[in-house]
Amino acid sequence: QQSGRKYNLFLKRRLRIDKRHQSKDSIFFRDGVRRIDFVLSYVDDLNKEWEKKLERRKEFESNLQKAGLELETEDKKESEDGKIYFVKIHAPWEVLITYAEVLNIKVPIKENDIPSMVENPLDCVLSPLRLPEKVMHPEPDYFTAPFSKDKQELYLINDESTFFSPSMRNRIVNYILTRCPYGTEEGKKKFGIKRLLNNGTYTAAYPLHDCQYWKRANDPNCDSERHTLYMEWARFLRFYKEQPLDLIRKYYGEKIGIYFAWLGFYTEMLFLAAVVGLICFLYGLFTMDENMSSKEICDPAIGGEIIMCPLCDRECEYWRLNTTCQSSQYSHLFDNVATLFFAIFMGIWVTLFLEFWKRRQARLKYEWDLVDFEEEQQQLQLRPEYEAKCTQKKRNPVTQEMEPYLPLTSQAVRFCVSGATVLFWVSLIIASMIAVIVYRLAVYAAFASLMENTQTLQPISGLLTPQLATSVTASCLNFVIIMILNFFYERIAIWITDMEIPRTHMEYENRLTMKMFLFQFVNYYSSCFYVAFFKGKFVGYPGDYTYMFNRWRNEECDPAGCLIELTTQLTIVMAGKQIWGNIQEAIVPWICNWWGRRKARNNPENLYSRWEQDHDLQTFGALGLFYEYLEMVIQFGFITLFVASFPLAPLLALMNNILEIRVDSWKLTTQYRRPVAAKAHSIGVWQEILNGMAILSVVTNAFIVAFTSDMIPRLVYYYAYSDNEDSPMSGYINNSLSVFLISDFPEKNEPKENPENFVICRYRDYRYPPDHEKRYLHTMQFWHILAAKLAFIIIMEHVVFIVKFFVAWMIPDVPADVKAKIKREKYLTQKILHEYELEKLKERLCQGDKQATEKEFIATEGRMELSRAM
Repeated sequence: QQSGRKYNLFLKRRLRIDKRHQSKDSIFFRDGVRRIDFVLSYVDDLNKEWEKKLERRKEFESNLQKAGLELETEDKKESEDGKIYFVKIHAPWEVLITYAEVLNIKVPIKENDIPSMVENPLDCVLSPLRLPEKVMHPEPDYFTAPFSKDKQELYLINDESTFFSPSMRNRIVNYILTRCPYGTEEGKKKFGIKRLLNNGTYTAAYPLHDCQYWKRANDPNCDSERHTLYMEWARFLRFYKEQPLDLIRKYYGEKIGIYFAWLGFYTEMLFLAAVVGLICFLYGLFTMDENMSSKEICDPAIGGEIIMCPLCDRECEYWRLNTTCQSSQYSHLFDNVATLFFAIFMGIWVTLFLEFWKRRQARLKYEWDLVDFEEEQQQLQLRPEYEAKCTQKKRNPVTQEMEPYLPLTSQAVRFCVSGATVLFWVSLIIASMIAVIVYRLAVYAAFASLMENTQTLQPISGLLTPQLATSVTASCLNFVIIMILNFFYERIAIWITDMEIPRTHMEYENRLTMKMFLFQFVNYYSSCFYVAFFKGKFVGYPGDYTYMFNRWRNEECDPAGCLIELTTQLTIVMAGKQIWGNIQEAIVPWICNWWGRRKARNNPENLYSRWEQDHDLQTFGALGLFYEYLEMVIQFGFITLFVASFPLAPLLALMNNILEIRVDSWKLTTQYRRPVAAKAHSIGVWQEILNGMAILSVVTNAFIVAFTSDMIPRLVYYYAYSDNEDSPMSGYINNSLSVFLISDFPEKNEPKENPENFVICRYRDYRYPPDHEKRYLHTMQFWHILAAKLAFIIIMEHVVFIVKFFVAWMIPDVPADVKAKIKREKYLTQKILHEYELEKLKERLCQGDKQATEKEFIATEGRMELSRAM
């Protein structure tokens, strides 16, 4: 019976729809003329709040019509599942021009007559990377001016239906929706679509995509820009092509356009860093056989005869230095002279990236009419949540109007709770990192015992040392903990930011950004900071080891240095985050939309409407771009803060970003509803975060080269302590290892067995031997090396900072040709506006309004003279 009812319903709908001539896969009202600018959906569920929701909807839709919007409702019988009502909204011309003036929207007044830039001689070479001109620049370039209802004849209005682009139209309608009242509840005036979505009155509110992404629209009046974006931008096979930024901006708005412009520019700049990093890595690879340190470690007559002290108490045995032969060879890949060069290069590269981005951003601001753009009125306006929760009011000293405000005492309490919560979660990260350190200390003995006593592991024991096995498993465990903490903290950060009740949208986003970044900074980088700056630095020496919590002995570095472990940690966390991020971004939305896409492909257009297809997609959300920026900024930290330990990090980031651009574009074009267009003239607070990380990266890399790498001890030995002129680095390994008398071991440290009756063992440090009067105290060479490390840090930081500031000073933030174009456009637009005003005044003078307009005429001519002089 149920299947029969469904079939009858299908036939009724089919017959009813077949009577219509217009396809439901359309972006127009039933008349085929009025464009659908926004869609609201709701389910008429008969629960206890049904009547209240019905009253809210009636009042809200009535007020929308009073504001001038036109509505058309699709009954639930017309929907695919027979449950959802769709309210289609159209903004007529009068509404558009009214709010275009309110929102200060710039529109064309004259075609741009400034000649284009001189052709690039590399254009022929780069032509395979170019997209067609129609895709790259879908609109002619115009001089623009803020819209004014009183001066409509001044603007290039060829067709009222297409004068405002769909993204402008949905932005205007969204502005009305967020401010439209729907009644009074509990003595408070209620307004805004966001509240109606939160309380379930409506289930969704979204602008429409203009067509299906896999084919062009049948309607000739539709531009099918979504299809163009999919074909030319969102497919991975187009990874080598430039991005159609003007089309992205036209379809999605400036805020999303500026994100993709930044991501594309960052990826282009990464190419240079990746090439230099690869060269440094290849240098290490080709000079592996020339590395005297690893030769001595691997030599049976040198490394094979050096007996090392046990790496843990009681359970671990004495071991020969040549067992770390292979790990010392691989360590040279990342710990060589090229490391120093690359650390300095990246300090300068990051400055070039930030400075050239400012220039690129300035060019986009001019091309996208954002030069005089102050933060959007919508951004500066009070958040509805702020108005709802702040019951007290005070007079605004600027507007002299009564506004809601949050008392200082309430603000202080909320900030204290917020700060305590953030501090608790940061402490939780540090506690989890300490737990991972304890894990490393606890399992090292188990790995050492297992690898020494298991014959099956002998073939790989040279490569997979106990240190490396511990480091790899600890890094994997740390990555799992990072992802778990991230999952919970994202929700906590939003909750505490909501609790603070920020005043404006911009304030809300900035506070959330700082909380999320602080947390993720500590979460992702704390383990790398531990390996880089703490591991192996506070070990003590045999007979007087340092213990964590008086129980676990602190870790030692490999005789070849700790840098290889930092490389392992960085690779696992960075690569793991990128792989997991791409799975989360691409696979999850695809699975969520699989059923909806299946319906879209299998049902006739007449039965599966454009608004239903979009309703079945995922919501991009107000914080959609926030997470995209956060992901890239964390990656930026990996390739700048610790790049001295891993020259291939920029190459990994480059490969990820090539994929990231196409994944982001694919999901935005195919898996998400069309976001509401929004303006933005920069990447916002992220610019300051990037600047801060750029400065910090110089410090961290200087410390990595000085304290984590073995470069400074080698240089000190080369210039001050080597006595072999033919091979200055021979004897370095023996020189870097101190001697300990086994009989001096306390019982708690001494291994259970000493089958070969060793008398002495060696350990990594610079201390006097047991037969010296200053036995086991630091030698003068230790203090020479420490002084050299501190001197190197000071010199490297000063050199890099001087070069950074010089480069920043040399490169102007705004290109000279853009400055000239801005001045030219301002002059011409003022001239056009003033000439228009003069014509109007002349007409009024001719009509006899002499007394009222003579002064205005003189003033307008004066303004024109002043404009020309400026």
